[in-house]
Amino acid sequence: MKLTLSRDVLLKSLGHVQSVVERRNTIPILANVLIRVTPEGVFMTATDMEIEINEAIEAHVSKTGSVTAPAHTLYEIVRKLPDGADVELNASSAGQLTLSSGRSHFKLGCLPVEDFPVMPDSDLTHTFRLSSTALKDMVDRARFAMSSEETRYYLNGLYMHATKNGKLNVLRMVATDGHRLARVEMPAPEGSLDIPGVILPRKTVGEVRKLIDESAEDIDVSLSETKVRFTIGGVVITSKLIDGTFPDYERVIPAGNDKMLEVDAKVLAAAVDRVATISTEKSRAIKMGLSDETIVLSASSSEAGSAQEEIEARFDGAAIEIGFNAQYLLDILQRIGSVSARFMLADSTAPALIQDVSDGSALYVLMPMRV
Repeated sequence: MKLTLSRDVLLKSLGHVQSVVERRNTIPILANVLIRVTPEGVFMTATDMEIEINEAIEAHVSKTGSVTAPAHTLYEIVRKLPDGADVELNASSAGQLTLSSGRSHFKLGCLPVEDFPVMPDSDLTHTFRLSSTALKDMVDRARFAMSSEETRYYLNGLYMHATKNGKLNVLRMVATDGHRLARVEMPAPEGSLDIPGVILPRKTVGEVRKLIDESAEDIDVSLSETKVRFTIGGVVITSKLIDGTFPDYERVIPAGNDKMLEVDAKVLAAAVDRVATISTEKSRAIKMGLSDETIVLSASSSEAGSAQEEIEARFDGAAIEIGFNAQYLLDILQRIGSVSARFMLADSTAPALIQDVSDGSALYVLMPMRV
């Protein structure tokens, strides 16, 4: 195998594929990237057995063939080469990859190509297309609520499914960690109406989100009950899905909250951030005292002291006090796109429903705290 290509092209592709390679591997071949040079083109592939990323790149081919090389080492070498340099990759039959660029020469030990695991092409029965902007928006507004607890693995991802909101068919993403919930939806794209409900793993969501920043093209999504594939420009990510049952999230979305609070989202976020400085790092608890036209935010700590701030708001219920985890509240407020946020409350112990006043496509549920 022998090819020549631009350092910048190689670096960009290696940046994509090496990010799925775990730093510590009990299976040595999983630390390598597979480089395939075929008559159809040049392809880079990496996998951790749960997610596979494959990318086609442009290169001048002198000889076809395949080789595997240490992904992170190769990435670091190419990253340190000068911008605009040309790179020659030459694999020998002795299981060694030579990288040459200008006066720099590196020889890397390789592992057998036949040992590299290939994710089988299962029958991906459903296919639809999303704009990169739409997928980016949904992921950004929902993924912060994913759980990281290993014991509840079925919450370690985004639940994606098709459903109805009134008479409108929608594609919906939901995430929850038991303390907060994010539900985001968009009009269902053609081909998505009969997809199964699937849980996209946290790592897959992260890799897809990074690639969206580099492409303005529409994204093809294919899935079955066990796998999902995202095609983003010249990059294809195939991933296993989380094998579990996502909880009935509709049951935790409050329907009877009758007290409405409307407040400038940015003003509230800034005030919460200031007052929470005094909170103990573990709980980050903050109290909100609500009355007709004001919110009184307060926090106290036996070590650090206390803080209080008053901001303007509109509240149409009897005065109440309710506590929240400050960081969880900030996470939600930072995803409110318009000026105003609307809180629907029942009492100090019931979950709060939070929405963007001018955009009903997302809603958030936040459990209160005792403070």
